[in-house]
Amino acid sequence: MPYKISGSKSETSRIIVLKESDWSIEANTVISGSGVYEVDELESGNKLVFGRSNDGWIEGFGNVTPVFYESAGLILWGWGNNSVGQLGLGDTTKRLAPVQIGTDNWLSIGSGGNHVLAVKQDGTLWACGYNLYGQLGLGDRVNRSSPIQVGSLTNWSKVSCGNNGHNLALKTDGTLWAWGNNSYGPLGQGDETSYSSPVQIGSDTDWNKISAASSSSAGIKNNGALFMWGINSDGQLGLGDRISRSLPVQVGDLITWNKIKPAGDRVFGIKTDGTLWAWGANGYGVLGTGDIVPHSSPVQIGSDTDWNVAQGGIYHSAATKTNGTLWIWGRNNYGQLGLGDTVNVTGPTQVGSLTDWDIAGGYGYSTAAIKQDGTLWSWGQNTYGQLGLGDEIHRSSPVQVGSATDWNSISPDNSVLALRSEN
Repeated sequence: MPYKISGSKSETSRIIVLKESDWSIEANTVISGSGVYEVDELESGNKLVFGRSNDGWIEGFGNVTPVFYESAGLILWGWGNNSVGQLGLGDTTKRLAPVQIGTDNWLSIGSGGNHVLAVKQDGTLWACGYNLYGQLGLGDRVNRSSPIQVGSLTNWSKVSCGNNGHNLALKTDGTLWAWGNNSYGPLGQGDETSYSSPVQIGSDTDWNKISAASSSSAGIKNNGALFMWGINSDGQLGLGDRISRSLPVQVGDLITWNKIKPAGDRVFGIKTDGTLWAWGANGYGVLGTGDIVPHSSPVQIGSDTDWNVAQGGIYHSAATKTNGTLWIWGRNNYGQLGLGDTVNVTGPTQVGSLTDWDIAGGYGYSTAAIKQDGTLWSWGQNTYGQLGLGDEIHRSSPVQVGSATDWNSISPDNSVLALRSEN
């Protein structure tokens, strides 16, 4: 009888089954959506089953003395720029290598360059760093160098930070909240008034995924409809024009969107059929369309139907496919494309020939990626030590960060936050 996994996430997740006898990987597969999935015929004996996705853990069970981590305990680590205390270490000293931040278990993290937000597994929300626009959500504009709880609620589930000082957050009831800098209306309140405490966006309770960028915001509802709002100077809202919006507006009438990731002045979206789409500014060919022409409506990147995740830095982009390959394109002045040179590329180009990449993302002029074995790799600009390699030397090819094999997720910027499984 095959081992069965019960998926409870609405996005693609990776299921890994370990043999307790020697902790080797016996099954490693990708599932999408909720339901029960048959994985493989497995040897008898105890198993450790866990799921990895950008949104957390999924449930599992087995037919042979199953052992399951409903939560493996995720510990927060940080490194890179810390000029305003955004690493939450109680000081303003930058770190050139990963440093553990406390001992609490965390669920979701977000980095906005000079401020960070994180949700603990108990549903509480915490913030630290720069607070000029009230982006810490604490009702004031005082910087913090240690994590401070935002309010007293225990029903927060996801956070996303924009680089210009605004945030989005989801609660477990499906409501969407925002606060911080509201220039061009990324808080979705119908105005441009900044808020130093969380305010709800509308009254809907069916928001599923969120992402904040530089003065723009995006959200996907449970039915797969995509909404965007905020600045639109480069067509980054995907609405066919360059008019900014201060309220959420649906992008087209399709309800087939699965993942969304704004990146500065452009956006990447993946549909439920695995196709990759992009729109917005296109300097250095950062959209991956093979040219440098901006687009104010979604444009499909190639014809492949196996894209997994996509995320962009300032002028470059990175993505992985479900087959474990890593692809990258755009500006390459610091070697952020990982191709061993500094030559720009205007369309998706594979990094090496390995097929064990899981998640990847560009940030600033750097790139970070996690492999299926839980190892963390980085390359590109390293001015602030954001590569986590213990120095400030730029790299043009992927380099492993330490030797840990339990990295779970990463929210990269010049200040980097990441989660590791509890030892």
